[in-house]
Amino acid sequence: MLYGLSLLAGIALLTLGGESLIRGAVAGARRVGVSPLLTGLVVVGFGTSAPELVVSVDAAINQQPDIAVGNIVGSNIGNILLILGMCAVICPMVVQPLALRRDGLVVVLASLLFIGLSFGGALGRIDAGIFLAGLVGYLVWAYISESRQHVPAAEMHASEAEEMTKLPTTGWMIAIALVVGLGMLIGGSQLLLFGAIGLAQAMGISEAVIGLTIVAVGTSLPEMAVSVIAALRRHADVAVGNILGSNIFNLLGILGISAFLQPLPLASRVALFDQWVMLGAAGILVLFLYTGMRLSRWEGAALLAGYAAYIALSFTIF
Repeated sequence: MLYGLSLLAGIALLTLGGESLIRGAVAGARRVGVSPLLTGLVVVGFGTSAPELVVSVDAAINQQPDIAVGNIVGSNIGNILLILGMCAVICPMVVQPLALRRDGLVVVLASLLFIGLSFGGALGRIDAGIFLAGLVGYLVWAYISESRQHVPAAEMHASEAEEMTKLPTTGWMIAIALVVGLGMLIGGSQLLLFGAIGLAQAMGISEAVIGLTIVAVGTSLPEMAVSVIAALRRHADVAVGNILGSNIFNLLGILGISAFLQPLPLASRVALFDQWVMLGAAGILVLFLYTGMRLSRWEGAALLAGYAAYIALSFTIF
């Protein structure tokens, strides 16, 4: 009971803290004159991934690599199969392929990079440097290519920033939002890890499974909120772009930072199963983007069914 309550409280604090941090960061970026393009590309991208960041870094520092890695891999799987599926069920989605093809390709390449670097069974500091260099390269490439000419991707990233409403308006309100948000994220990560590890031990489930499922879903709630709101407003490009951006930041940024702070051995089930599910989910999304097809409600339901099957297999076979 205690572990379950701690888990729920941790998820609630992470969700509220992530929301507060994003709004404070977006408001601060606007106040200092940061362009909507850069705000959407960097601030919203990192902001929605803030719960994954604090949880994975906390887990890595505390010698819990299965949760640190599982949180990232599980979040990337859930972002596509669960969140995108949910968005499509809410409202059939039609996207501009040109606005999203680059980021879709980067998600696949980042997933392949993860599989290649983790082939030896662990991610070390050299691997972390490669991940972080890849993130810097992606951000520079994206910003230069989008700021030089009028392109759909630039409009999409600017729209991500404009989706944020009811922002703090004064300097002290922005500061409070940032400090409170960060405090909630740190406190929430502690509660989430305490509850998740305790629950895993009490139920005889591996930390990897808990990290890949319960922890991953809990830290993905900010992405879910942004994408669902965008879907309800019929802004499909923003909903999908948010998912792509989050997956890129998760793999290249958060995993890079976590592995730099503490080398991360890879659980055998991640190598055998989960990383391939992550790659397959990315491939499905890219296929959708490159064909320019409409993602209908039944296709969204199929994605949700795929996620349900993944969860069932995680708790039964593995």
